[in-house]
Amino acid sequence: MAADKSSKTSATGALTKETLVDLLNQDLEREFQAVIGYVNYSQVLKGAAYMNIAGELEKHAHEELAHALKLSFWIDFLGGMPAVTNKPVKTSEKAEQMLRFDLENEKETIRNYRRRIRQAEELSQFALSEDLREILRDESDHLNALATALGEDTPDPGIAD
Repeated sequence: MAADKSSKTSATGALTKETLVDLLNQDLEREFQAVIGYVNYSQVLKGAAYMNIAGELEKHAHEELAHALKLSFWIDFLGGMPAVTNKPVKTSEKAEQMLRFDLENEKETIRNYRRRIRQAEELSQFALSEDLREILRDESDHLNALATALGEDTPDPGIAD
């Protein structure tokens, strides 16, 4: 019996390359969401308290685009078609609320990349897992910058199920 592409595992219970591609496409949609969010937030944050973080968010937008390009490469390499849509972007008139949206998005992204690294290694895609680790390092830096801007300790996002 053939494995359903929408399932997380094959009939034998093992992760499939097709499922990994689907999951990487979800990650790509989150990267597109981050690019749009960071571009928007970096330009609309107002007030002296947010000037430093606004500049940092602009840098984050560039890094998120680099992540999207890297993911697109791997999706194509693994035989898939890279996604062309983004997850929804939340906006607000309130600076703190925008930063909280970003903080939550980064936590979700980190959880998923932690899981994705394990999945890539399960399929012996070690070069992919190394690229994902580099992306994860950037995302962790983003999480720390956002938490600092909010005057909070950097949260531990955990790992996705």
